[in-house]
Amino acid sequence: MEIRTIHNKKEYKAALEAIEQLWDAPAKSAEAERLDVLTLLVEHYEKTHFPIADPDPIELIEHVMESRGLTRKDLEPMIGPRGRVADILNRTRPLTLEMIRRLVAQLDLPADVLVKPYLLREELLAA
Repeated sequence: MEIRTIHNKKEYKAALEAIEQLWDAPAKSAEAERLDVLTLLVEHYEKTHFPIADPDPIELIEHVMESRGLTRKDLEPMIGPRGRVADILNRTRPLTLEMIRRLVAQLDLPADVLVKPYLLREELLAA
């Protein structure tokens, strides 16, 4: 198979099949190099044709809590007292810049997602 840019679904499927065949290629072999290039091409095609939007900041925090087994109490050092954590997660109060900085530093969360605007509960109810 000649390696070239992926332009359509047929080429995309062919690239996926080739990746599957090359998956166990020995490191530093020509097949491993081909696998790396095909993977980059598929990644580019997927980002272009199947983009996945970032979650809103609260969805990200809730996902991180669930996946890491964190509780609301675990967020207190970053967000503030129990009531403030509840206000943030219930969308009655927005995250502040200082809260975002602490979440980024202590939980290694992406700042670019946390700074995005999101709707508070009253705005969600009005929409």
